[in-house]
Amino acid sequence: MALFGMSTDIGMDLGTCNTLVYLRGKGIVLDEPTVVAMERGTRQIRAVGVEAKRMLSRTPEDIIAIRPLRDGVISDLQTTEKMITYFIKKVVPNSFLVKPRMVIGVPSCITEVEAQAVHESAYKAGARDVRVIHESFAAALGANIPVFEPAGHMICDIGGGTTEVSVISLGGTVVSNAVRIGGDEFDEAIVKHVRTVHNVIIGDQTAEDLKIKIGNAVPDKTIEKMEIKGTDAITGLPKRLEVDSVEIREALQDPINVIIEEVKRTLSKTPPELAADILERGIVMTGGGANLKGLYKLLAKETGVPVILAENPLLCVALGTGKYFDYIGKNGNRSIYDTLSN
Repeated sequence: MALFGMSTDIGMDLGTCNTLVYLRGKGIVLDEPTVVAMERGTRQIRAVGVEAKRMLSRTPEDIIAIRPLRDGVISDLQTTEKMITYFIKKVVPNSFLVKPRMVIGVPSCITEVEAQAVHESAYKAGARDVRVIHESFAAALGANIPVFEPAGHMICDIGGGTTEVSVISLGGTVVSNAVRIGGDEFDEAIVKHVRTVHNVIIGDQTAEDLKIKIGNAVPDKTIEKMEIKGTDAITGLPKRLEVDSVEIREALQDPINVIIEEVKRTLSKTPPELAADILERGIVMTGGGANLKGLYKLLAKETGVPVILAENPLLCVALGTGKYFDYIGKNGNRSIYDTLSN
């Protein structure tokens, strides 16, 4: 349904770090941090998204800036509802007249209670119809993988809070495993490394900058360096420090190994015929974590399977939730992708 020619079908990648919104007929119309700033006592919203992220760790005592999702699931239901309401109104200003349909990507490892929390937040935010699909399935759609073919396709989606590895064939998920490790754990590993090795305390934003600018999963010809600022853990005074790409790679080794083992575990559970297809077609990597330099090369080396980095990995889940609307009712089955819907 539309009002004045405007679509009210919304696809949403409700991520731990960023929320992306797809508006049918328009494409991705919003990409903002999943952060909310509010007054401590009244919980009145002061800022959402980009503006709220700037307030993280910089707010006065009467204002708190929080991330209402953790490990891909809702940790603060009331705040998430307000955040979704804000995003809906931002992309569909007339949503109070015509309530939108929504499709939301969620990790396959969430519980029924957690999935219901997603439903409840979206309905309370003003949606008239809410459906949830697994993020890896949405990512496959968004990466233009031919999921209806009678062949095996493997997708590895590394988000902010979770990594999901799935084998898809004939429009359904054959094998799926997920672990609550993603970009956030990459950042935490860097924070821990800098504190342990250099006795310097840095914030999550600094760790993320290190990951993006000089982070890598395999040795490179050039050793990159970056100057950071933090707090001396002993004296409590501000301190400058130069960090190189070699130690960042070492810091990231543990979370990366967990992801690789998850891929291997999924491959081991894949039926032989589909495994042969994957060996020929390769593993497709999506999600913001897939952008870590050299990670796809390391995964290919460790598994012996070709690995392809999707075009615009960060956008795949959001694009897939939007493409869902094109498949509703396909082959007479309205819920062909509603893997978690009631």
